[in-house]
Amino acid sequence: MKAVFFDVQSYEENYLHNNIPKDYSYIFIKEPLNSHFALSEEIKGAEVLSVFISSDLNENVLKNFPKLKYILTRSVGFSHICLEYCKKNNIYVFNTPHYGDNTVAEYTFGALLYTIRHLGRAIEDVKEDKINMNRYIGTELFSKTLGVIGAGSIGKNVLDIAQGFKMKTLAYDPYSSDNYYTYTTLDNLLASSDVISINSPLTKDNHHLINKENIAKMKQGAIIVNAARGEIIDTEALYEALLEEKISYVALDVMECEEILCSENKKCQGLENLKEICLEKYYLNQKLLKLPNVTITPHMAYNTKEAIGRILAMTIENLISCLNFSPDSGAKNLVLL
Repeated sequence: MKAVFFDVQSYEENYLHNNIPKDYSYIFIKEPLNSHFALSEEIKGAEVLSVFISSDLNENVLKNFPKLKYILTRSVGFSHICLEYCKKNNIYVFNTPHYGDNTVAEYTFGALLYTIRHLGRAIEDVKEDKINMNRYIGTELFSKTLGVIGAGSIGKNVLDIAQGFKMKTLAYDPYSSDNYYTYTTLDNLLASSDVISINSPLTKDNHHLINKENIAKMKQGAIIVNAARGEIIDTEALYEALLEEKISYVALDVMECEEILCSENKKCQGLENLKEICLEKYYLNQKLLKLPNVTITPHMAYNTKEAIGRILAMTIENLISCLNFSPDSGAKNLVLL
């Protein structure tokens, strides 16, 4: 069986090379798979595709793979894959759930504290020997209310960590509830929370959930942390709220149209390949970067050696599941049957 791996980082290659079952022939590609990637006939013959979230497996991309049977995303989320096309064409989709439940929750508080305690500013001032305590007056978490949007495995870990800071907690999740956490409506969470943490997968129902209307419902000076998906926040509405001081601090690990961002392992997309809406979002993101109360990181909340190890182990497990696969085989990590 032929497998093609996109978005392959250098630290992934050895593990995958040493553990991919001998039943597979495979190709490693550093770049993401999208409509701008030049596909060779060899690649088009793939029966298995493995990708990360930087790939965009829309219908037009997937049509190039007539033999495709399985997609293995090395992520929890799968909003970058056209599931409707997969369902119509009997393509089975696997993910890697729960690999970063603690990882992303820990990042959430790391980014939050870094931002509200002005650590970046203080570190740079020490290096330049220009210490000024007035520049580092921060905000405590003690006794504040944390509202978590998306109380799945990651969100629940965020709620648990908040207890250690002696914060009050609220949760909003239209698909989950239990007796351990305090669930409430979205409106009440927005109105009651000093800190709002977004930990929900991107769905058709929560695109731009944090918009101008919902920001208006928040407390004056609310703080937002987003380690989920950039498209859950309307960037323009967020930028305006920061300028108006409705929002006091923001820590973002994700942004709208983050595929524009360059990295050492992928080519930057040329202007001719970008959607017009993404040029607008990129402009707004650049303006956000210049604000002193904003922290932006490059979608790295998952990025620990422990989490990467879990991703790779589950990817190999998913590859093994594809061998002699049948719909009633009870395969783990199956998103779409």
